[in-house]
This record gives sequence, structure tokens and C-alpha cells, in this order.
Amino acid sequence: MVTVNDQIGQVLRFDRLPKRIVSLVPSQTELLCDLGLGTQVVGVTKFCVHPGHIKSQSTIVGGTKQIHLDKIRNLKPDIILGNKEENTKAIVEACQAICPVHVSDIFTVDDSVELIKQYGILFDRQGKADELVSTIRKEMNEFTDFVQNRSVRKVAYFIWKNPWMVVGNNTFINHLLQLNKFENAYGHIARYPEIELTDLSLNTKIDLVLLSSEPFPFSQNHKNEVQKFYPNATVLLVDGEMFSWYGPRLTKAFGYFKKLHRNF
Repeated sequence: MVTVNDQIGQVLRFDRLPKRIVSLVPSQTELLCDLGLGTQVVGVTKFCVHPGHIKSQSTIVGGTKQIHLDKIRNLKPDIILGNKEENTKAIVEACQAICPVHVSDIFTVDDSVELIKQYGILFDRQGKADELVSTIRKEMNEFTDFVQNRSVRKVAYFIWKNPWMVVGNNTFINHLLQLNKFENAYGHIARYPEIELTDLSLNTKIDLVLLSSEPFPFSQNHKNEVQKFYPNATVLLVDGEMFSWYGPRLTKAFGYFKKLHRNF
């Protein structure tokens, strides 16, 4: 018997280890493969791009917000892995009619560590999970020392255009901004607010504007466009995966953040 509480309080019980896995979250697909479970992942989303081969060996069951229940049902999964932010409540409930659904809820590095440990138990990969957690902790501690004496900078982190959208509070990205000693200029607003670029009373106070590579693919042209509205800020294109993907991506993220700090 395997028993695990997921991150929204559901208790999942299995008489045997779940073998056939459907993952509805890209970063969790990467985590499964890092734990050595790639051959057991039978279904993924079209956004599951890491590792590069996973979509060629697994069935694509849709996106994170729209899925094909018939495809999932035909895969006869033992477990479906979702996320409270990425997948809607309706999707989770529909999937629960097929098999047990483990739902993650990630706001901090500690939440990510907890998820890794849960997967270690669920899929009998405790050793690999512990190694991954140890590496993440080590990288984060070294980065904390690295930024300790750096000045706090006021930051706007953009994720979308038309409408312009930024990261607010109650998000994993906001947590990583805080670890970087970046004060989120929109941290007083929840989630992912739409904004107007013409608010010069705020714009002139911002030191750094970060344009994410995902979900909107910001480019140099967008950088030039945004710069006009933030006259006192450094505008940078950044790797959105480093700021939003949890799991094994965190073993690389803190090294990426060090390089980022050296660029301004």
C-alpha cells in the first residue's frame, strides 16, 4: 500500500506502485524523467518540451487547459499528475473519473521540494528524489550567499503582450524574484494583472524590466518597445523556464540568476 497526501489535501492510496503515468504539467514531466520514470510516462501535453524526446515516445493528450479525455482514457493510466494553477478544477474532476489524480500547488522552493519527495514515495524513487533535493538546496544556499550584499532593485516581470500582463504576488515567479532581491513593483496585486505601460508615476521608479521567453515569446523588438516606457530601467530578455519551472530546473536556475546579476 502506497499512501500520499497531494498538495491540495487529497489522500491518494494505491495497492501497488502506479506504473502508467499521464502528466499534464511540463515541469512535472521533466521531473518524472529526471527521476528515471520517462518510460512510464504514457501521456503528456503539447507543452512538455523537456526532455526533448518525451513527446515522440508518449501520447500527446492536449494542452494544460484543454485536454482530450478520450486519449487519456485509452492510455489506461494508473495516475494522472496535475497542478492547481496549470489545470482547471473541471479538468481535474474529469480526470478523477478515469483514475486517481495527484495535484501539486507550488508557490515556493519548499513546495517544489515537497513535491519531489512525494513523487519519490509515489514511484519508489526516494534515492533519486533525495539527491535532487540536496542539489537544489545546495544551489539555493550558494545563491543566497551570492546576493546577500547586493542592493534591492524594483522590478517588473512581463509574461504577455496584448494585453500587457505582469507577475504579481501569490506566484512561484514572485517567490524567485524575492530570492533574487528583486522587489516586485506589482507585488501588491494578485497573480497576473493586466497593466497599462503609460503609468509613468510607477514606471520611473522601476530599476529593471524582465521580459520572459514564455508564455509570450518576447524578442528584441519588444525590448525596444518597452524601453520607451521605462526610461530609468534596464530591460532584459530572460529565460522564463528558469523563473517558472520547478523541479529539476531549479538545479540550473540559481546559476542562471548569478549570470543575470552580472549583466547589470
